[in-house]
Amino acid sequence: MGIIAFMKQYFELNKGVKYMLIASFTFAIMGAFAKLASQSMSSLEVVFFRNIAGVILIGYAVYKTPLKQVGGKPLLLFFRGFMGFVALLAFFYNIAHISLGDAMTYSKTSPIFTALFAFFFLKEELGVKGWIAIFIGFIGIVFITQPSGVGFSKYDLLGIFSGVGAALAYTSIRELKNYYDTKAIVLSFMLTGTIGPIILFMVSPYLNMPELDFMFGKFVMPEGVVWVYVIAMGLFATLSQVLMTKAYGETKAGIVGAVSYTNILFSILVGLFLGDAFPSLSTSFGIVLIVFAGLLVARAK
Repeated sequence: MGIIAFMKQYFELNKGVKYMLIASFTFAIMGAFAKLASQSMSSLEVVFFRNIAGVILIGYAVYKTPLKQVGGKPLLLFFRGFMGFVALLAFFYNIAHISLGDAMTYSKTSPIFTALFAFFFLKEELGVKGWIAIFIGFIGIVFITQPSGVGFSKYDLLGIFSGVGAALAYTSIRELKNYYDTKAIVLSFMLTGTIGPIILFMVSPYLNMPELDFMFGKFVMPEGVVWVYVIAMGLFATLSQVLMTKAYGETKAGIVGAVSYTNILFSILVGLFLGDAFPSLSTSFGIVLIVFAGLLVARAK
């Protein structure tokens, strides 16, 4: 009987791991289609199409199952949506301009920053392991960015910001979940990520700020194969979310979070097919440190 119980637990564990592995792969494919779409449109427009698909899907879910929530934190809800939106702007801009693996690695620094923000803003205990993980994570960032005498490049700063912005959004969710339905929290992000680009499209012609080109852009109606890229990006993004949700429902969060770092490996491999260069020794070491730091954070918490 004990062997049967063990085997059952083993296969249940692997079911969640399997979901997360597929989710990590589909998210890398989503990034690939975003990179292809970025050749014909601004990263701002890529973000717009990424989110409008989510608004339709989540909106339909809310229509079918009304929200059950207390509410009362509208500013925090907006903060979550806004930080998620600007982090996504930085993330997709980097996908368009640097290797897919590097862009994904930067985004995967969010658990490290989340632990730091949770300590300062939510007064969560961090412990020695947590602080060691944060230190290792920052060392990993240095190895990837390889700052020169003039400091970090624009892509480095945007990459780090994509992790910081996502971390702030995730940290706010820990408080918001006490007041709002999960669908409302997700919808706040999707709506901000849809309305925000529309506003930025409108003001872009009147602003000349090259250093902020990740935030501005002209709307160009997709044509031909670009529609395939845009639709595929939305489908794979949605599929990734569904699979990740299933993974966390099947297996312990720490295990699923650890498996999610395979997304970096998948992104590197997919990026190679798109023409990205193989990571240098220094970048590879930095990736290993960031993954290790993320795993250590999960273990510490």
